[in-house]
Amino acid sequence: MRILLLCSAFNGLTQRCWLELRRAGHDVTVELAVSEEVMVEAADLAKPDLVICPFLKERVPAGLWRSHRTVIIHPGPPGDRGPSSLDWAIADAEPEWGVTALQAVEEMDAGPIWGYRRFAMPAEAPRKSALYNGPVADAAVELVVEVAGKAADASFVPEPLDYRSPEVRGRLRRAMRHADREFVWAEPTEDIVRRVRAADGAPGGRARLCEVPVRVFDVYAGPQVAGTAGQVVGRREGALLVRTGDGTVWVGHLRVEQEGGIKLPAVMALGERVAGVPERSGYSEITYDRSEAVGVVSFDFYNGAMSTEQCRRLAAALRYAVAQDTRVLVVRGGEVFSNGIHLNVIEASAHPEVEAWANINAINAVCREVIGCVSQLVVTSLGGNAGAGGVMMGLGADQVVVRDGVVLNPHYRTMGLFGSELWTYVLPRRVGAEQARRLTQEALPIGAAQAVELGLADQSLGGSRLEFERRVLEYAERLAADPGYDRLLAGRRQVREVDERRKPLAAYRAEELAEMSRDMFDDRHGFRAARRAFVRKVKASATPEHLAGHRELSGASAAAGAGASHM
Repeated sequence: MRILLLCSAFNGLTQRCWLELRRAGHDVTVELAVSEEVMVEAADLAKPDLVICPFLKERVPAGLWRSHRTVIIHPGPPGDRGPSSLDWAIADAEPEWGVTALQAVEEMDAGPIWGYRRFAMPAEAPRKSALYNGPVADAAVELVVEVAGKAADASFVPEPLDYRSPEVRGRLRRAMRHADREFVWAEPTEDIVRRVRAADGAPGGRARLCEVPVRVFDVYAGPQVAGTAGQVVGRREGALLVRTGDGTVWVGHLRVEQEGGIKLPAVMALGERVAGVPERSGYSEITYDRSEAVGVVSFDFYNGAMSTEQCRRLAAALRYAVAQDTRVLVVRGGEVFSNGIHLNVIEASAHPEVEAWANINAINAVCREVIGCVSQLVVTSLGGNAGAGGVMMGLGADQVVVRDGVVLNPHYRTMGLFGSELWTYVLPRRVGAEQARRLTQEALPIGAAQAVELGLADQSLGGSRLEFERRVLEYAERLAADPGYDRLLAGRRQVREVDERRKPLAAYRAEELAEMSRDMFDDRHGFRAARRAFVRKVKASATPEHLAGHRELSGASAAAGAGASHM
Protein backbone atom coordinates (compact mmCIF):
# COMPACT_ATOMS: atom_id res chain seq x y z
CA MET A 1 0.00 0.00 0.00
CA ARG A 2 0.94 3.62 -0.37
CA ILE A 3 0.94 5.09 3.16
CA LEU A 4 1.48 8.66 4.34
CA LEU A 5 2.77 9.10 7.89
CA LEU A 6 1.62 12.48 9.15
CA CYS A 7 3.36 13.54 12.36
CA SER A 8 4.25 16.47 14.59
CA ALA A 9 7.85 15.21 14.77
CA PHE A 10 9.84 12.33 13.35
CA ASN A 11 10.33 10.98 16.88
CA GLY A 12 11.28 7.50 18.03
CA LEU A 13 7.74 6.13 17.73
CA THR A 14 7.23 7.58 14.24
CA GLN A 15 10.60 6.18 13.19
CA ARG A 16 9.63 2.71 14.42
CA CYS A 17 6.32 2.88 12.53
CA TRP A 18 8.16 4.01 9.39
CA LEU A 19 10.62 1.14 9.68
CA GLU A 20 8.02 -1.55 10.39
CA LEU A 21 5.65 -0.48 7.62
CA ARG A 22 8.47 -0.41 5.08
CA ARG A 23 9.66 -3.80 6.32
CA ALA A 24 6.13 -5.11 5.72
CA GLY A 25 6.45 -4.03 2.09
CA HIS A 26 4.52 -0.77 2.08
CA ASP A 27 5.54 2.41 0.24
CA VAL A 28 5.79 4.93 3.08
CA THR A 29 6.31 8.69 2.98
CA VAL A 30 6.61 11.12 5.87
CA GLU A 31 5.34 14.67 6.26
CA LEU A 32 5.57 16.96 9.28
CA ALA A 33 2.26 18.60 10.16
CA VAL A 34 3.60 22.16 10.11
CA SER A 35 0.24 23.61 8.95
CA GLU A 36 -3.18 22.55 7.72
CA GLU A 37 -2.24 23.59 4.21
CA VAL A 38 0.90 21.46 4.24
CA MET A 39 -1.02 18.42 5.54
CA VAL A 40 -3.64 18.66 2.79
CA GLU A 41 -1.03 19.32 0.12
CA ALA A 42 1.08 16.37 1.27
CA ALA A 43 -1.88 14.02 0.88
CA ASP A 44 -2.71 15.46 -2.53
CA LEU A 45 0.87 14.90 -3.69
CA ALA A 46 1.40 11.46 -2.14
CA LYS A 47 -2.03 10.14 -3.16
CA PRO A 48 -1.93 7.60 -0.32
CA ASP A 49 -4.21 4.61 0.13
CA LEU A 50 -4.04 5.34 3.85
CA VAL A 51 -2.91 8.18 6.15
CA ILE A 52 -1.61 7.17 9.59
CA CYS A 53 -0.87 9.67 12.35
CA PRO A 54 1.36 7.92 14.95
CA PHE A 55 2.27 11.14 16.78
CA LEU A 56 0.12 14.15 15.97
CA LYS A 57 -0.64 17.06 18.30
CA GLU A 58 -2.51 19.07 15.67
CA ARG A 59 -6.09 18.56 14.53
CA VAL A 60 -6.43 16.73 11.20
CA PRO A 61 -8.01 19.13 8.67
CA ALA A 62 -11.50 18.15 7.52
CA GLY A 63 -10.32 18.47 3.93
CA LEU A 64 -7.85 15.65 4.61
CA TRP A 65 -9.87 13.10 6.58
CA ARG A 66 -12.92 13.53 4.35
CA SER A 67 -10.92 12.67 1.21
CA HIS A 68 -8.44 10.11 2.62
CA ARG A 69 -8.84 7.34 5.19
CA THR A 70 -6.97 8.76 8.15
CA VAL A 71 -6.18 6.77 11.30
CA ILE A 72 -4.99 8.35 14.55
CA ILE A 73 -2.86 6.39 17.02
CA HIS A 74 -4.09 7.57 20.42
CA PRO A 75 -2.08 6.74 23.61
CA GLY A 76 -5.08 5.57 25.61
CA PRO A 77 -7.53 2.64 25.78
CA PRO A 78 -10.80 2.64 23.80
CA GLY A 79 -12.97 5.56 24.83
CA ASP A 80 -10.11 7.61 26.27
CA ARG A 81 -10.06 11.10 24.81
CA GLY A 82 -8.07 14.25 25.36
CA PRO A 83 -4.52 15.58 24.91
CA SER A 84 -3.10 14.54 28.32
CA SER A 85 -3.82 10.82 28.32
CA LEU A 86 -0.48 9.53 29.62
CA ASP A 87 -0.17 12.37 32.13
CA TRP A 88 -3.51 11.41 33.73
CA ALA A 89 -2.78 7.67 33.55
CA ILE A 90 0.38 8.15 35.64
CA ALA A 91 -1.05 10.81 37.96
CA ASP A 92 -4.14 8.68 38.72
CA ALA A 93 -2.11 5.48 39.14
CA GLU A 94 -4.17 3.61 36.55
CA PRO A 95 -3.53 -0.17 36.86
CA GLU A 96 -4.00 -0.73 33.13
CA TRP A 97 -3.65 1.43 30.05
CA GLY A 98 -3.63 1.02 26.29
CA VAL A 99 -3.29 2.39 22.79
CA THR A 100 -6.14 2.79 20.30
CA ALA A 101 -6.19 3.22 16.53
CA LEU A 102 -9.20 5.30 15.54
CA GLN A 103 -10.42 6.98 12.40
CA ALA A 104 -10.23 10.77 12.20
CA VAL A 105 -13.61 12.51 12.34
CA GLU A 106 -14.79 16.01 13.26
CA GLU A 107 -14.74 15.33 17.01
CA MET A 108 -11.22 14.58 18.26
CA ASP A 109 -10.52 11.01 19.43
CA ALA A 110 -14.16 10.03 18.84
CA GLY A 111 -13.92 8.18 15.55
CA PRO A 112 -14.54 4.49 14.77
CA ILE A 113 -12.02 2.09 16.27
CA TRP A 114 -9.66 0.11 14.00
CA GLY A 115 -7.99 -1.75 16.83
CA TYR A 116 -6.45 -1.42 20.28
CA ARG A 117 -3.93 -2.92 22.69
CA ARG A 118 -3.94 -3.01 26.48
CA PHE A 119 -1.02 -3.37 28.89
CA ALA A 120 -0.48 -3.39 32.66
CA MET A 121 0.93 -0.20 34.16
CA PRO A 122 4.06 -0.49 36.35
CA ALA A 123 3.43 -0.54 40.10
CA GLU A 124 5.92 2.28 40.58
CA ALA A 125 5.08 5.53 38.79
CA PRO A 126 6.89 5.48 35.42
CA ARG A 127 8.33 8.54 33.74
CA LYS A 128 5.95 9.66 31.00
CA SER A 129 8.77 9.46 28.45
CA ALA A 130 9.62 5.90 29.55
CA LEU A 131 5.96 4.85 29.30
CA TYR A 132 5.64 6.45 25.87
CA ASN A 133 8.87 5.00 24.47
CA GLY A 134 8.26 1.60 26.08
CA PRO A 135 4.86 -0.15 26.26
CA VAL A 136 3.01 2.62 24.39
CA ALA A 137 5.43 2.55 21.46
CA ASP A 138 5.44 -1.28 21.38
CA ALA A 139 1.64 -1.36 21.25
CA ALA A 140 1.44 1.48 18.73
CA VAL A 141 3.82 -0.19 16.28
CA GLU A 142 1.84 -3.44 16.45
CA LEU A 143 -1.36 -1.47 15.83
CA VAL A 144 0.05 0.45 12.88
CA VAL A 145 0.99 -2.78 11.09
CA GLU A 146 -2.43 -4.21 11.94
CA VAL A 147 -4.19 -1.10 10.61
CA ALA A 148 -2.31 -1.33 7.32
CA GLY A 149 -3.40 -4.95 6.97
CA LYS A 150 -7.03 -4.10 7.69
CA ALA A 151 -6.95 -1.20 5.24
CA ALA A 152 -6.04 -3.64 2.49
CA ASP A 153 -9.16 -5.69 3.29
CA ALA A 154 -12.10 -4.19 1.38
CA SER A 155 -14.56 -5.91 3.73
CA PHE A 156 -13.15 -4.37 6.93
CA VAL A 157 -15.32 -1.80 8.74
CA PRO A 158 -14.06 -0.10 11.93
CA GLU A 159 -16.23 -0.33 15.07
CA PRO A 160 -18.10 2.87 16.05
CA LEU A 161 -17.13 4.24 19.47
CA ASP A 162 -19.84 3.02 21.87
CA TYR A 163 -19.52 3.80 25.56
CA ARG A 164 -22.06 1.05 26.34
CA SER A 165 -19.55 -1.58 25.19
CA PRO A 166 -17.63 -3.33 28.03
CA GLU A 167 -14.44 -2.90 25.99
CA VAL A 168 -14.79 0.89 26.04
CA ARG A 169 -13.54 1.82 29.49
CA GLY A 170 -11.93 5.19 28.80
CA ARG A 171 -13.49 8.63 29.10
CA LEU A 172 -12.97 12.19 28.01
CA ARG A 173 -10.36 13.92 30.17
CA ARG A 174 -9.52 17.59 30.05
CA ALA A 175 -6.05 18.84 29.22
CA MET A 176 -3.79 18.84 32.26
CA ARG A 177 -3.26 22.40 33.51
CA HIS A 178 -0.32 24.12 35.16
CA ALA A 179 -2.06 23.81 38.51
CA ASP A 180 -2.27 20.03 38.12
CA ARG A 181 1.51 19.85 37.84
CA GLU A 182 2.31 22.07 40.83
CA PHE A 183 3.50 20.67 44.15
CA VAL A 184 5.15 21.79 47.36
CA TRP A 185 8.07 19.98 48.93
CA ALA A 186 6.10 19.33 52.14
CA GLU A 187 4.06 16.70 50.27
CA PRO A 188 4.95 12.99 50.66
CA THR A 189 7.85 11.73 48.54
CA GLU A 190 5.67 9.25 46.64
CA ASP A 191 3.21 11.99 45.64
CA ILE A 192 5.98 14.27 44.42
CA VAL A 193 7.62 11.50 42.41
CA ARG A 194 4.30 10.61 40.75
CA ARG A 195 3.47 14.26 40.00
CA VAL A 196 6.84 14.92 38.39
CA ARG A 197 6.99 11.66 36.45
CA ALA A 198 3.55 12.34 34.98
CA ALA A 199 5.15 15.41 33.36
CA ASP A 200 8.59 14.03 32.48
CA GLY A 201 10.15 14.71 29.93
CA ALA A 202 7.74 17.65 29.28
CA PRO A 203 6.62 20.04 30.64
CA GLY A 204 7.94 18.97 34.07
CA GLY A 205 6.60 19.34 37.58
CA ARG A 206 6.24 22.89 38.91
CA ALA A 207 7.66 24.00 42.25
CA ARG A 208 9.95 26.52 43.94
CA LEU A 209 13.47 25.59 44.94
CA CYS A 210 16.10 27.87 46.44
CA GLU A 211 13.45 30.62 46.22
CA VAL A 212 13.09 30.45 42.43
CA PRO A 213 10.34 28.87 40.29
CA VAL A 214 11.55 25.70 38.59
CA ARG A 215 10.38 22.87 36.39
CA VAL A 216 11.41 19.56 37.94
CA PHE A 217 12.46 16.40 36.06
CA ASP A 218 14.23 13.09 36.63
CA VAL A 219 13.31 12.32 40.26
CA TYR A 220 13.96 9.32 42.52
CA ALA A 221 13.11 8.63 46.16
CA GLY A 222 16.12 9.32 48.38
CA PRO A 223 17.32 8.35 51.88
CA GLN A 224 16.19 9.78 55.20
CA VAL A 225 18.15 12.95 55.92
CA ALA A 226 17.36 15.59 58.52
CA GLY A 227 16.11 18.96 57.33
CA THR A 228 13.04 21.02 56.53
CA ALA A 229 10.80 20.48 53.49
CA GLY A 230 12.26 22.16 50.42
CA GLN A 231 15.79 22.27 51.84
CA VAL A 232 18.58 21.07 49.54
CA VAL A 233 20.48 18.64 51.75
CA GLY A 234 22.90 16.98 49.35
CA ARG A 235 24.37 16.77 45.87
CA ARG A 236 26.02 14.10 43.76
CA GLU A 237 26.94 13.73 40.08
CA GLY A 238 24.88 16.76 39.06
CA ALA A 239 21.78 15.78 41.07
CA LEU A 240 20.38 17.47 44.19
CA LEU A 241 18.84 15.81 47.25
CA VAL A 242 15.78 17.76 48.44
CA ARG A 243 13.90 17.25 51.70
CA THR A 244 10.20 16.37 51.35
CA GLY A 245 7.33 15.98 53.81
CA ASP A 246 8.37 12.46 54.79
CA GLY A 247 11.83 11.91 53.32
CA THR A 248 13.89 13.12 50.37
CA VAL A 249 13.97 13.00 46.58
CA TRP A 250 16.93 13.08 44.24
CA VAL A 251 16.30 15.69 41.53
CA GLY A 252 18.39 15.00 38.44
CA HIS A 253 17.32 17.89 36.19
CA LEU A 254 15.75 21.32 36.51
CA ARG A 255 14.73 24.25 34.39
CA VAL A 256 14.81 27.65 36.09
CA GLU A 257 11.75 29.43 34.70
CA GLN A 258 12.40 33.08 35.51
CA GLU A 259 15.73 33.05 33.69
CA GLY A 260 14.30 31.58 30.50
CA GLY A 261 16.47 28.59 31.23
CA ILE A 262 16.77 25.22 29.56
CA LYS A 263 16.63 21.77 31.09
CA LEU A 264 19.98 21.09 32.78
CA PRO A 265 21.54 18.87 35.45
CA ALA A 266 20.10 20.26 38.69
CA VAL A 267 23.42 21.40 40.16
CA MET A 268 24.28 23.29 36.98
CA ALA A 269 20.79 24.81 36.73
CA LEU A 270 20.96 26.35 40.23
CA GLY A 271 24.70 27.15 40.15
CA GLU A 272 25.84 29.34 43.03
CA ARG A 273 22.57 28.82 44.90
CA VAL A 274 23.73 25.29 45.82
CA ALA A 275 27.49 25.88 45.94
CA GLY A 276 27.76 25.01 49.64
CA VAL A 277 25.63 21.88 49.59
CA PRO A 278 27.52 18.79 50.87
CA GLU A 279 28.23 15.70 48.78
CA ARG A 280 26.14 12.65 49.67
CA SER A 281 26.17 9.01 48.59
CA GLY A 282 23.23 6.98 47.37
CA TYR A 283 22.89 8.23 43.81
CA SER A 284 24.92 7.12 40.81
CA GLU A 285 24.47 7.23 37.05
CA ILE A 286 27.27 4.68 36.59
CA THR A 287 27.70 1.34 38.37
CA TYR A 288 30.02 -1.65 38.12
CA ASP A 289 28.94 -5.17 39.03
CA ARG A 290 30.69 -8.45 38.44
CA SER A 291 30.42 -12.18 38.74
CA GLU A 292 33.48 -14.39 38.68
CA ALA A 293 33.82 -14.13 34.90
CA VAL A 294 31.72 -11.17 33.72
CA GLY A 295 31.96 -7.50 34.62
CA VAL A 296 29.18 -5.03 33.79
CA VAL A 297 29.59 -1.27 33.48
CA SER A 298 26.06 0.18 33.52
CA PHE A 299 25.31 3.82 32.78
CA ASP A 300 21.95 5.55 32.60
CA PHE A 301 22.15 9.18 31.51
CA TYR A 302 18.94 11.19 31.29
CA ASN A 303 17.69 11.19 27.67
CA GLY A 304 21.00 9.60 26.66
CA ALA A 305 22.89 12.91 26.68
CA MET A 306 26.51 12.67 27.90
CA SER A 307 28.21 15.78 29.23
CA THR A 308 31.97 16.24 29.52
CA GLU A 309 31.89 15.34 33.21
CA GLN A 310 29.70 12.28 32.64
CA CYS A 311 32.02 11.05 29.88
CA ARG A 312 35.05 11.44 32.14
CA ARG A 313 33.37 9.42 34.87
CA LEU A 314 32.33 6.72 32.39
CA ALA A 315 35.85 6.49 30.95
CA ALA A 316 37.22 6.07 34.48
CA ALA A 317 34.68 3.32 35.21
CA LEU A 318 35.68 1.50 32.02
CA ARG A 319 39.37 1.76 32.91
CA TYR A 320 38.60 0.22 36.29
CA ALA A 321 36.54 -2.57 34.70
CA VAL A 322 39.21 -3.36 32.12
CA ALA A 323 41.78 -3.76 34.90
CA GLN A 324 39.74 -6.49 36.64
CA ASP A 325 40.35 -10.22 36.22
CA THR A 326 37.01 -10.91 34.49
CA ARG A 327 36.90 -12.54 31.06
CA VAL A 328 34.02 -10.57 29.47
CA LEU A 329 33.10 -6.90 29.87
CA VAL A 330 29.50 -5.86 29.23
CA VAL A 331 28.95 -2.16 28.42
CA ARG A 332 25.29 -1.52 29.22
CA GLY A 333 23.28 1.65 28.61
CA GLY A 334 19.98 2.69 30.17
CA GLU A 335 16.51 3.66 28.99
CA VAL A 336 18.26 5.48 26.15
CA PHE A 337 21.64 3.90 25.41
CA SER A 338 23.28 7.16 24.36
CA ASN A 339 22.69 10.09 22.03
CA GLY A 340 26.25 11.39 22.22
CA ILE A 341 27.36 14.80 23.46
CA HIS A 342 25.16 16.88 25.80
CA LEU A 343 23.72 19.68 23.66
CA ASN A 344 21.87 21.37 26.55
CA VAL A 345 24.99 21.65 28.69
CA ILE A 346 26.91 22.95 25.68
CA GLU A 347 24.26 25.56 24.87
CA ALA A 348 24.14 26.77 28.50
CA SER A 349 27.92 27.16 28.79
CA ALA A 350 29.58 30.56 28.84
CA HIS A 351 31.63 29.45 25.82
CA PRO A 352 29.58 26.79 23.97
CA GLU A 353 32.19 26.04 21.33
CA VAL A 354 34.86 25.38 23.96
CA GLU A 355 32.48 23.15 25.92
CA ALA A 356 31.52 21.27 22.76
CA TRP A 357 35.20 20.68 22.07
CA ALA A 358 35.81 19.40 25.60
CA ASN A 359 32.73 17.19 25.35
CA ILE A 360 33.72 15.53 22.08
CA ASN A 361 37.23 14.86 23.39
CA ALA A 362 35.79 13.34 26.57
CA ILE A 363 33.43 11.01 24.72
CA ASN A 364 36.29 10.02 22.42
CA ALA A 365 38.12 8.82 25.51
CA VAL A 366 35.15 6.57 26.34
CA CYS A 367 35.22 5.08 22.84
CA ARG A 368 38.97 4.55 23.09
CA GLU A 369 38.48 2.47 26.26
CA VAL A 370 35.94 0.21 24.54
CA ILE A 371 38.05 -0.28 21.41
CA GLY A 372 41.34 -0.57 23.27
CA CYS A 373 40.29 -3.29 25.73
CA VAL A 374 42.29 -6.39 24.71
CA SER A 375 42.38 -8.17 28.07
CA GLN A 376 38.70 -9.17 27.89
CA LEU A 377 36.06 -9.75 25.25
CA VAL A 378 33.62 -6.85 25.11
CA VAL A 379 29.84 -6.99 24.64
CA THR A 380 27.72 -3.87 24.07
CA SER A 381 24.18 -4.15 25.46
CA LEU A 382 21.91 -1.81 23.49
CA GLY A 383 18.59 -2.02 25.33
CA GLY A 384 17.48 1.49 24.36
CA ASN A 385 17.59 3.77 21.35
CA ALA A 386 20.87 5.37 20.33
CA GLY A 387 21.88 8.19 18.04
CA ALA A 388 24.96 9.85 16.57
CA GLY A 389 28.05 9.26 18.74
CA GLY A 390 25.99 7.04 21.03
CA VAL A 391 25.73 4.44 18.26
CA MET A 392 29.43 4.69 17.39
CA MET A 393 30.43 4.37 21.05
CA GLY A 394 29.13 0.82 21.19
CA LEU A 395 30.59 -0.43 17.91
CA GLY A 396 34.09 -1.07 19.24
CA ALA A 397 32.92 -4.22 21.04
CA ASP A 398 33.35 -7.81 19.85
CA GLN A 399 29.61 -8.33 20.05
CA VAL A 400 26.89 -5.69 19.73
CA VAL A 401 23.54 -6.98 21.01
CA VAL A 402 20.46 -4.84 20.34
CA ARG A 403 16.94 -5.20 21.74
CA ASP A 404 14.05 -5.71 19.33
CA GLY A 405 12.26 -2.42 18.79
CA VAL A 406 15.36 -0.29 19.35
CA VAL A 407 16.02 2.42 16.76
CA LEU A 408 19.55 3.48 15.83
CA ASN A 409 20.43 6.74 14.09
CA PRO A 410 24.10 6.28 13.09
CA HIS A 411 24.64 9.74 11.67
CA TYR A 412 25.49 13.35 12.58
CA ARG A 413 24.44 15.31 9.50
CA THR A 414 21.15 16.64 10.86
CA MET A 415 23.08 18.43 13.63
CA GLY A 416 25.59 19.98 11.23
CA LEU A 417 28.52 17.85 12.43
CA PHE A 418 31.05 15.57 10.75
CA GLY A 419 31.17 13.43 13.87
CA SER A 420 33.92 11.84 15.89
CA GLU A 421 33.82 8.96 18.45
CA LEU A 422 36.25 7.15 16.11
CA TRP A 423 33.35 6.40 13.76
CA THR A 424 35.60 6.50 10.71
CA TYR A 425 37.29 3.40 12.17
CA VAL A 426 34.47 1.39 13.80
CA LEU A 427 31.65 1.96 11.30
CA PRO A 428 33.41 0.98 8.02
CA ARG A 429 35.01 -1.96 9.85
CA ARG A 430 31.51 -3.30 10.57
CA VAL A 431 29.48 -2.36 7.49
CA GLY A 432 32.06 -1.45 4.82
CA ALA A 433 33.12 1.94 3.52
CA GLU A 434 30.26 2.38 1.04
CA GLN A 435 27.57 1.41 3.54
CA ALA A 436 29.13 3.70 6.15
CA ARG A 437 29.01 6.61 3.72
CA ARG A 438 25.38 5.90 2.91
CA LEU A 439 24.28 5.56 6.53
CA THR A 440 25.90 8.83 7.56
CA GLN A 441 24.78 10.79 4.51
CA GLU A 442 21.19 9.58 4.19
CA ALA A 443 20.64 10.20 7.91
CA LEU A 444 17.74 7.75 8.22
CA PRO A 445 16.87 5.50 11.17
CA ILE A 446 17.83 1.83 11.35
CA GLY A 447 15.73 -0.80 13.15
CA ALA A 448 17.15 -3.70 15.15
CA ALA A 449 16.58 -6.34 12.45
CA GLN A 450 18.13 -4.16 9.77
CA ALA A 451 21.08 -3.35 12.05
CA VAL A 452 21.84 -7.08 12.24
CA GLU A 453 21.42 -7.50 8.49
CA LEU A 454 23.87 -4.66 7.84
CA GLY A 455 26.42 -5.86 10.40
CA LEU A 456 25.88 -2.81 12.58
CA ALA A 457 24.83 -5.23 15.33
CA ASP A 458 25.61 -8.92 15.77
CA GLN A 459 22.30 -10.13 17.18
CA SER A 460 18.93 -8.87 18.38
CA LEU A 461 17.00 -10.20 21.36
CA GLY A 462 13.38 -9.67 22.38
CA GLY A 463 11.68 -9.02 25.69
CA SER A 464 11.34 -6.06 28.03
CA ARG A 465 14.48 -4.13 28.85
CA LEU A 466 15.00 -6.13 32.06
CA GLU A 467 14.46 -9.43 30.21
CA PHE A 468 16.83 -8.27 27.49
CA GLU A 469 19.53 -7.37 30.01
CA ARG A 470 19.15 -10.77 31.68
CA ARG A 471 19.55 -12.52 28.32
CA VAL A 472 22.65 -10.46 27.47
CA LEU A 473 24.20 -11.42 30.82
CA GLU A 474 23.47 -15.09 30.15
CA TYR A 475 25.11 -14.72 26.74
CA ALA A 476 28.16 -13.03 28.30
CA GLU A 477 28.50 -15.88 30.83
CA ARG A 478 28.36 -18.43 28.01
CA LEU A 479 30.96 -16.45 26.08
CA ALA A 480 33.25 -16.41 29.13
CA ALA A 481 32.93 -20.20 29.45
CA ASP A 482 33.31 -20.89 25.72
CA PRO A 483 36.04 -23.49 25.04
CA GLY A 484 37.26 -21.20 22.26
CA TYR A 485 37.55 -18.16 24.53
CA ASP A 486 41.36 -17.94 24.38
CA ARG A 487 41.27 -18.08 20.59
CA LEU A 488 38.60 -15.37 20.45
CA LEU A 489 40.57 -13.10 22.78
CA ALA A 490 43.79 -13.69 20.84
CA GLY A 491 41.92 -12.80 17.67
CA ARG A 492 40.73 -9.53 19.23
CA ARG A 493 44.30 -8.65 20.21
CA GLN A 494 45.65 -9.53 16.79
CA VAL A 495 43.05 -7.49 14.91
CA ARG A 496 43.73 -4.50 17.15
CA GLU A 497 47.50 -4.81 16.64
CA VAL A 498 47.18 -5.15 12.86
CA ASP A 499 44.76 -2.23 12.64
CA GLU A 500 46.97 -0.07 14.83
CA ARG A 501 50.02 -0.73 12.63
CA ARG A 502 48.01 0.01 9.49
CA LYS A 503 46.63 3.27 10.90
CA PRO A 504 46.74 4.25 14.58
CA LEU A 505 43.53 5.19 16.38
CA ALA A 506 45.21 8.52 17.14
CA ALA A 507 45.26 9.24 13.40
CA TYR A 508 41.52 8.56 13.02
CA ARG A 509 40.90 10.78 16.03
CA ALA A 510 43.05 13.60 14.66
CA GLU A 511 41.35 13.51 11.26
CA GLU A 512 37.86 13.53 12.81
CA LEU A 513 38.71 16.34 15.20
CA ALA A 514 40.14 18.42 12.37
CA GLU A 515 36.71 18.22 10.70
CA MET A 516 34.86 18.77 14.00
CA SER A 517 36.87 21.88 14.77
CA ARG A 518 35.56 23.46 11.57
CA ASP A 519 32.00 22.45 12.50
CA MET A 520 32.21 23.61 16.11
CA PHE A 521 34.32 26.75 15.82
CA ASP A 522 33.77 27.87 12.22
CA ASP A 523 30.15 26.62 12.16
CA ARG A 524 30.48 25.58 8.52
CA HIS A 525 27.32 23.40 8.52
CA GLY A 526 25.04 25.26 10.93
CA PHE A 527 25.79 23.37 14.16
CA ARG A 528 25.09 26.47 16.24
CA ALA A 529 21.59 27.02 14.85
CA ALA A 530 20.74 23.30 14.81
CA ARG A 531 21.87 22.95 18.43
CA ARG A 532 19.86 25.97 19.53
CA ALA A 533 16.73 24.75 17.72
CA PHE A 534 17.06 21.33 19.38
CA VAL A 535 17.64 22.71 22.85
CA ARG A 536 14.90 25.36 22.63
CA LYS A 537 12.45 22.88 21.05
CA VAL A 538 11.87 25.12 18.04
CA LYS A 539 9.09 23.69 15.91
CA ALA A 540 10.16 22.72 12.41
CA SER A 541 8.85 24.99 9.66
CA ALA A 542 9.13 22.27 7.00
CA THR A 543 9.82 18.57 6.64
CA PRO A 544 13.61 18.14 7.07
CA GLU A 545 15.71 17.86 3.92
CA HIS A 546 16.78 14.24 4.53
CA LEU A 547 13.13 13.16 4.92
CA ALA A 548 11.86 15.35 2.08
CA GLY A 549 14.48 13.90 -0.25
CA HIS A 550 13.40 10.41 0.71
CA ARG A 551 9.76 11.39 0.18
CA GLU A 552 10.60 12.41 -3.40
CA LEU A 553 12.37 9.09 -3.95
CA SER A 554 9.32 7.23 -2.68
CA GLY A 555 6.99 9.13 -4.96
CA ALA A 556 9.24 8.58 -7.97
CA SER A 557 9.52 4.86 -7.21
CA ALA A 558 5.77 4.52 -6.79
CA ALA A 559 5.19 6.20 -10.12
CA ALA A 560 7.65 3.82 -11.74
CA GLY A 561 6.04 0.80 -10.11
CA ALA A 562 9.18 0.03 -8.10
CA GLY A 563 9.32 -1.90 -4.82
CA ALA A 564 8.72 -0.40 -1.42
CA SER A 565 12.28 -0.40 -0.07
CA HIS A 566 14.35 2.66 -0.90
CA MET A 567 17.25 2.27 1.52
